[in-house]
Amino acid sequence: MKKMALALVGLLALAACDTTGSTSSGSYNRVVDITNTSGTTMTRFYASNTGQSTWGPDQLGRSVLRSGQYITIDFDDGTGACMFDFKATFSNGQTLVRNGVNVCAVSSYDYY
Repeated sequence: MKKMALALVGLLALAACDTTGSTSSGSYNRVVDITNTSGTTMTRFYASNTGQSTWGPDQLGRSVLRSGQYITIDFDDGTGACMFDFKATFSNGQTLVRNGVNVCAVSSYDYY
């Protein structure tokens, strides 16, 4: 009986895991603080779910993100995706791309 109960718990845990990076229930929180601790001003920040072939709009708009500042972004794009790619451009010309960030599992993401 104990083995069957443990097996059931294991199956439920496996069912709760989402290896595709999306969820059909849409119940995950996708709000993430993007923090710039790079020492350089971030001039642009783009994101798209990993299933997209193009970047979304610049999330900073006309603003910039100075070192030490953060912006809170809701990455819920209506698709149920949890896995997103990030692209940040800085005032020194450097561009950093981070692939496969699970926005359903993190509440903050830092650029160093």
